Amino acid sequence: MDRRTRIYNGMPAKDLGTEGWQRPWSGGNGGSCVEAMKLGDGRVALRQSTDPEGPALIYTHHEMATFIRGAKGGEADFLLA
Repeated sequence: MDRRTRIYNGMPAKDLGTEGWQRPWSGGNGGSCVEAMKLGDGRVALRQSTDPEGPALIYTHHEMATFIRGAKGGEADFLLA
């Protein structure tokens, strides 16, 4: 990724490059996973593994930390019901 690339929510994930994407939530779901990349400024990009060139959602470190803590604490369990 070029340092001059403007990073914004909904940008094509391919513009962030192909290196650094990880599948922290991968499982037995047939290859459809959320992939995450930590950006140089501390933000986190998320994309759908089945659409690697599609839109990337960009979150601040604080937003991601708050979400993870909430999910661990059961606040996202309604998504599974």
